[in-house]
Amino acid sequence: MELKQVKKSIVKLMAGAFTALALTSAMVVPSDAYAKDSFKVAWSIYVGWMPWKYAQDHGIIKKWADKYGINIKVVQINDYIESINQYTAGGFDACTMTNMDALTIPAAGGVDSTALIIGDFSNGNDGIVLKGKDKLADIKGQNVNLVELSVSHYLLARALESVGMAEKDVKVVNTSDADIVAAFASPDVTAEVTWNPQLSEVLKAPEAHEVFNSSQIPGEIIDMLVANTKTIRENPNFAKAMVGAWYETMALMSAADEKGTAARAAMGKDSGTDLAGYESQLKSTMMYYTPKSSFEFANSEKLPETMDLVRKFSFDHGLLGESARSVDAIGISFPSGKVMGDKGNVKLRFDASYVGMAADGKL
Repeated sequence: MELKQVKKSIVKLMAGAFTALALTSAMVVPSDAYAKDSFKVAWSIYVGWMPWKYAQDHGIIKKWADKYGINIKVVQINDYIESINQYTAGGFDACTMTNMDALTIPAAGGVDSTALIIGDFSNGNDGIVLKGKDKLADIKGQNVNLVELSVSHYLLARALESVGMAEKDVKVVNTSDADIVAAFASPDVTAEVTWNPQLSEVLKAPEAHEVFNSSQIPGEIIDMLVANTKTIRENPNFAKAMVGAWYETMALMSAADEKGTAARAAMGKDSGTDLAGYESQLKSTMMYYTPKSSFEFANSEKLPETMDLVRKFSFDHGLLGESARSVDAIGISFPSGKVMGDKGNVKLRFDASYVGMAADGKL
């Protein structure tokens, strides 16, 4: 099933679920009735998300979960889009995803979701690769393999704009992130858009040339941990534990000592490369190693500007749901209190409060 069809199916599924919820909403329920003590978090392989596996494997997640008397299980899902679909369907309490995918999958599916941690933005980790050609303009008329309707598709659209072209000038071929490297080996595949670590592998192929990357649209492809809004409202300790574990791991991996080197080497190995390969990918990633830096980005004017670009792309591609009649169909809220879009239908929230607690040493 193609990504767009999956998103439409999830919209219908969520509509039924929320109808059932509405039937019970009139019941008087104690405020802590939905509190729980066990949580599941999904992640997929990407340079900026490897710290989650390290934190799970080295007891950092457990340390922070124990602090708040809860249990957290961090689970790797090999297919990135599938991880978000499982989160959207209720299989996980939180999931790693980009800003665009947070809007077009869970939010468009009716799942009120919160960007709990802005971990980084891609600063060259996503790229367009041509075979045998070295200029972006040469992409005209080619089939372009990518994960359709993902940030790769968004990057392609932004790149085409930069050289006076549009999507009608190419043909998109939907290809899963798990298959993208193997696909480039085919003589029939001459253009791809992907992200690291797959991008690094594709660039090893003969005649492979990167002709555009995310450093040319800085701050627009944002990598986050997104959590179910209802879950963290009813279980704030889950949010605190996740934020605490993340920044402990950030401090460790960014250190210029033996422990920091060992942590980065482990993350590289887990992502299919080595220390040098992983550090190379980190160079094209704007990591927010401190809660202060992430907090500042979340409160910047850049974030609303980016989300305006993203929601317009999403609406133009029919990704805001079948019922969306305008780009304002889904509300997006920001730490300042500003809401972009329908204030009565806010489904994506950027909440920097827990990161702010970490910055203030109050977790």
